Amino acid sequence: MNAPPAEEEKGRVLPFRQRKRTRPAPKGKEEAVGGLAKFAARNDPDDYRQRMINNGLAFVACLVLVGIGVWIATTMAEIRKNQDCVLSGRRDCAKAITSPADPK
Repeated sequence: MNAPPAEEEKGRVLPFRQRKRTRPAPKGKEEAVGGLAKFAARNDPDDYRQRMINNGLAFVACLVLVGIGVWIATTMAEIRKNQDCVLSGRRDCAKAITSPADPK
């Protein structure tokens, strides 16, 4: 094993000097941005009709996503149920799709 010599200490604390600031500290309250008023004031009026159309489209998109999620969840549950049925050794687990008999 590589043991340190007896005369060397096991650990040593090194004194670090504090760094000096390269930038002077701010003397007063200075805003980085001149003000937000120029961004808040717009010359064009709000187009509420377009906003409502966009909200409606976003709502429809959310409904479509929820519908797809429900469809996927029910399909996965049905597949799991069929797989459990087959793995337990049963027969005729899947539903047979038959067309109704033609009365003619």
